[in-house]
Amino acid sequence: MATVLAALTPATAFAESPAASSVDEPLRVYAQQQLHWERCDVGQPAALECAKVKVPLDYGAPSGRTIDIAVSRVKAGSAKDRHGVLLMNPGGPGDPGLTMPVDMETVLAPEVRARFDLIGFDPRGVGRSSPVACDLTEAERSFQHPYAAGTFAKDVEWARTVADKCRAKAGDVLPYITTRNTARDMDVVRAALGEKRISYFGYSYGTYLGAVYTQMFPQRADRFVLDSAVDPTLAWRGVFRGWSEAAELAFTRWTEWAAARDTTYHLGATGAQVRQTYWALIARADRTPVPTTGGTLTGDAIRSTYAAFVQPAEVTPWIVALKASAEGGPAAPALETGSLSDNAAAVAWSVFCGDTRSWPRDPEQYRRDAVRDRATRPLAGDLGANIQPCAFWKPALEPATVVDNDVNALIVQNQWDPKTPLAMAQGMRRALHGSRLLTVTGGEGHGVVVNGPSCVDPTVTRYLTTGRLPATDGTCGG
Repeated sequence: MATVLAALTPATAFAESPAASSVDEPLRVYAQQQLHWERCDVGQPAALECAKVKVPLDYGAPSGRTIDIAVSRVKAGSAKDRHGVLLMNPGGPGDPGLTMPVDMETVLAPEVRARFDLIGFDPRGVGRSSPVACDLTEAERSFQHPYAAGTFAKDVEWARTVADKCRAKAGDVLPYITTRNTARDMDVVRAALGEKRISYFGYSYGTYLGAVYTQMFPQRADRFVLDSAVDPTLAWRGVFRGWSEAAELAFTRWTEWAAARDTTYHLGATGAQVRQTYWALIARADRTPVPTTGGTLTGDAIRSTYAAFVQPAEVTPWIVALKASAEGGPAAPALETGSLSDNAAAVAWSVFCGDTRSWPRDPEQYRRDAVRDRATRPLAGDLGANIQPCAFWKPALEPATVVDNDVNALIVQNQWDPKTPLAMAQGMRRALHGSRLLTVTGGEGHGVVVNGPSCVDPTVTRYLTTGRLPATDGTCGG
């Protein structure tokens, strides 16, 4: 099956034709389907229309089982100035995108909204697109497991249990919930909409999905904006381990920031002293968990909030409150961390494990990596390197996509991003030779355009409305 799938190249899947929906058999029936648009929900604006697109579950057997892809749109504001369609993905993997045409209206310039039909969709397996589930408990949906020799056997059992439960619940579908197949779905949507090319806005994981689309269907890619980008060469174990590298940089920056404000926070007058204060807190919490309004936190639980260090002004008062609580003061406030739904977790593991064949299968490899990464990156090294369900997942049907092309794209990135660090965006820039990278100097947090307004907005607007990229990579803000 893997050989059949690998042979299904863009050229054989969707041949170039004057008619946008014209494709070679046996996918013609999908490209020529008629979409029936209707209002999405009573609670949504009337302008947001929804439809279902039929796609093959397995593109290697397109005459077999089908699934539905839920799509939405807000039509371009100007029929005269309309350029085409702008597909959008909110990340995850596993996040629904059906409301993105409404969500993005507030951050996209009026001239962009005038030129594009804004197209949202729930990726395969997500939300209203033939959703999948694994029946995982909340604990089983957790991604981060600190390594300790005494608990590693439990971590292995957790990883095996997640893989087994997903296989038992949806083993006939999950192997096909992959980025490559979602990219193929996007091209079916393109054809069903009657478009020769698509423009695209992808956020977080959506940047990787967009990059895969440009690799598989370069002739179909028009104007692509990638917000907070994943390095395609790291998909996916390298992404997990790369988080801890960025965490150390952000942590060092935080210690210096807090030290410069010692008269306010009293964590230490130098970066070294602040670092010592933090690790003393971690050691104390490992002995006696620290009370918070959301429950007690061990040292490992506090370490797992490492992403917060990219925003020093927000995280420092919380560290101060934790320290006071550990010393007998009032309970510190709980830090909102969020949790995945069962649907989101099922899709996430399917994508992470099914996109690539590079996950180690030997639990001892994860143990060695966790020990090594914790030694070199003590804040979070073990959290990203420890064992994951992919060690026991069914082997991927296709190899990972090698992204290496000249398609135009605009990558926008915060300097201090905990989930897709700047180094990952730079990796995306290297993979997309025709792209430009615009970095927000001093920018904090995950997401640029989506959390606007931002200094990148004029460049994004100019690119989407004219197709012209900046002459070189650049920075803004500061």
